[in-house]
Amino acid sequence: MWKLRALASAAALVSIVALSDVRDAPAPDPDIPSYVGALFSNDLDGGHFCTASVVHSKGRNLIATAAHCLGDADGKVFAPGYHNGQAPYGIWTVEKIHEDASWLDDEDEDADIAFATLAPQDGREIEDVTGANTVDSGGSTGEKVTVTGYPSDLDHPLTCTVEAVDVSGTQQRVDCPDFTTGTSGSPWVTGDGRLVGVLGGYEGGGETDDTSYSIVLGELTARLYEDANG
Repeated sequence: MWKLRALASAAALVSIVALSDVRDAPAPDPDIPSYVGALFSNDLDGGHFCTASVVHSKGRNLIATAAHCLGDADGKVFAPGYHNGQAPYGIWTVEKIHEDASWLDDEDEDADIAFATLAPQDGREIEDVTGANTVDSGGSTGEKVTVTGYPSDLDHPLTCTVEAVDVSGTQQRVDCPDFTTGTSGSPWVTGDGRLVGVLGGYEGGGETDDTSYSIVLGELTARLYEDANG
């Protein structure tokens, strides 16, 4: 069961909130990490279907999510810090998607991670606005992580802090309640700011709402991240 919301038709034009207008936007919610947000099709009116997070990159313009969330870049936008129908850090357009060939060819559950580059706004990159986590592709698991994700029926994210469990060497698991449809792509972040998981992988993130999965971020993630930074 993929923990993503079905996408609506991409007929509408993308609506962009310029950074010059962010100062007039509602204040950020202090309980929502600035680098975590929701993915939408075209604009905020269509409802969010997945979660993503900003990760550090040379271009300062990269987000990480589950591969099964993206497909192609057409009409997809990212709203970091989204809550209550508002995007306090603006709405950012997805320009290019980076997925591994094993996902593109066979939807390999052990390759269910993607990076996406975002278009700049007013000469600034998203990392300059929201900050970012670092990608840890060393195969780390068994650590205490905070998982933040947007269920599609809520206007704010859920957060769960728990120990990740190694399942198979390529898959890991967390037991967090109510991580329903829409939470695919949720970042798993250690206390020192390392991204060690992205909700997805086995059964698209899990067969139940209370147990979620991620691939172990190893060599495949390292190659993909290097390509995204190229």
